[in-house]
Amino acid sequence: MKIGCVLPHNEIGTDPVVIRDFAQTVEELGFDHVLLYDHVLGVDPNRPGGWTGVYDKDTVFHEPFVTYGYLAACTERIELVTTVLVLSQRQTALVAKQAAQVDLLSGGRLRLGVGTGWNEVEYEALGVDFKVRGRLQEEQVELMRALWTHDAIRFEGRFHTVSDAGINPRPERPIPIWFGGGADVVLDRCARLGDGWMPLGSPNDKSKAMVDTLRAALERAGRSPEGFGIQAQAQARGGNPERWRSHADAWRALGATHMAIATMNAGFAGIDEHLDAMRRYREAVA
Repeated sequence: MKIGCVLPHNEIGTDPVVIRDFAQTVEELGFDHVLLYDHVLGVDPNRPGGWTGVYDKDTVFHEPFVTYGYLAACTERIELVTTVLVLSQRQTALVAKQAAQVDLLSGGRLRLGVGTGWNEVEYEALGVDFKVRGRLQEEQVELMRALWTHDAIRFEGRFHTVSDAGINPRPERPIPIWFGGGADVVLDRCARLGDGWMPLGSPNDKSKAMVDTLRAALERAGRSPEGFGIQAQAQARGGNPERWRSHADAWRALGATHMAIATMNAGFAGIDEHLDAMRRYREAVA
């Protein structure tokens, strides 16, 4: 199992030196990958009708492609992972272009985790119909892979038209696309189109049922679960080495290939405390 960490987006601040030092330190500590969460907009909780989302306008999210373009130059080995980019609310050709650039600048270290999101206010502001986000995402993945592969394409889909055009530069390898989400329709899409799955939650009976659903969908698609990745996450909050090991072992038993530790919302006073928790986690489970 490969061990990674989550960039503490809402607690690391905006100092580029701190972000650089964090990435270089986790690379030196031996972490295999770093995960970065994504949202473009946060909602004002004082809006008419209020707001009950898990984050709001005061929660910091660093833009994934810009941040990883920066960290590509600051690091040498660590894999750069979006977990997950809300793909459906973005222009597809632009995402293909941005992802290709980050992958080239990082020497092939981008793993593109994608999701459909849940924030209707965010979709409204970005001019995308929330109701079609799943069907749109499926076509987006097809289009991005075509743009990464060919110098010019002719594409006619439900949501996109490309008339003999392409992006340049293109990545030198197929950029892996992993899907987040746990609904049956998402797991089916992941099995047909994805290179891996990014679940949330604990390694419990519910997660086991989702893994079973995913494996059945892979079989229907004529694909083997061998080599199909599963990226799980652990929380530093409330954890200790024994609990972390037990949690990682349970996910490993379900087939997880990657595990990352998230240290946000654990009461840490500064980035050094985040890094210390990450170090202790890796020592416990690696």
